[in-house]
Amino acid sequence: MSIIIYAESENGKIKKLAYELASYGRAIADKMNFELIAVTFNLEEEESLGKYGIEKVIKFNEQSISNFTAAQYADNIASVAKENKAKIVILSSSSNAKYLAPKLSINMSAGYASNVIGLPENYEPLTVKRSCFTNKAFNISSFKNEVNIIGLSNNSYGVKENQKTTEIIERDLISKESTLKVLKVEKAAGEVTIADADIVVSGGRGLKGPENWHLIEDLANTLGAATACSKPVSDLGWRPHSEHVGQTGKPVASNLYIAIGVSGAIQHLAGVNSSKVKVVINNDPDAPFFKAADYGVIGDAFEVVPKLIKKLKEFKSK
Repeated sequence: MSIIIYAESENGKIKKLAYELASYGRAIADKMNFELIAVTFNLEEEESLGKYGIEKVIKFNEQSISNFTAAQYADNIASVAKENKAKIVILSSSSNAKYLAPKLSINMSAGYASNVIGLPENYEPLTVKRSCFTNKAFNISSFKNEVNIIGLSNNSYGVKENQKTTEIIERDLISKESTLKVLKVEKAAGEVTIADADIVVSGGRGLKGPENWHLIEDLANTLGAATACSKPVSDLGWRPHSEHVGQTGKPVASNLYIAIGVSGAIQHLAGVNSSKVKVVINNDPDAPFFKAADYGVIGDAFEVVPKLIKKLKEFKSK
């Protein structure tokens, strides 16, 4: 019996969220006394997965799958799951994983629970706790299927080292052709992506214009953070839509989320409230964000942020 994770990668490099899946899967595998297997596609650094508890890596290297196609990936993951008598498949909550999950569920006749936020509450039957209603409530779900898929919420379990000797097996694709052809992939340029960032610095209309965005970028560079923005900012064309976070944009589940000049509309808060710690800087004491934030600074961003950057640089130089 086994547990399988899909370890996502990009340009041959493993994504940080794969280490969280490995850590989570290791904890379940130890409880159930199952083998933990990772499935990868065109990954060049699979050995690193052993550090987080993976015992076997099954890798597919094929130019025809250099771009993600859910149907092909689902076919091959399902094949590995069947061969290794997998009882649980663990996916992340990335956009690709959410696209993949229902196709994989159909292929395997498996149950699927998304937005899972912790280890199973029970193993007979498999029962998990999930966030729902944009993280305002929780749901306890029990599986009735023989094989099940868990979609783990990003940054909900953490990364935990548990060194294992890892066997690496190369496999040929069982499905090499796809009716879907990826013609072009455009990625937002930047040092750190919102999905992978531990820290996200976000700006709103309180910055008064794109010419003042250097405040966000300077603070982000100092912290090694990703930059983001509210919906009105992207709608006004101050920033690209790829930086728009919130319920109608990209969800954020970072360790630290800093909102500068963001009032905190309900749609924005719904998309960022999975972040561990939320900090708001705003000169309006009645801004809704203050009720949702862990820490708040009432003040002019044009005065507060430069002082914050200065103090952070002084601290880092010690």
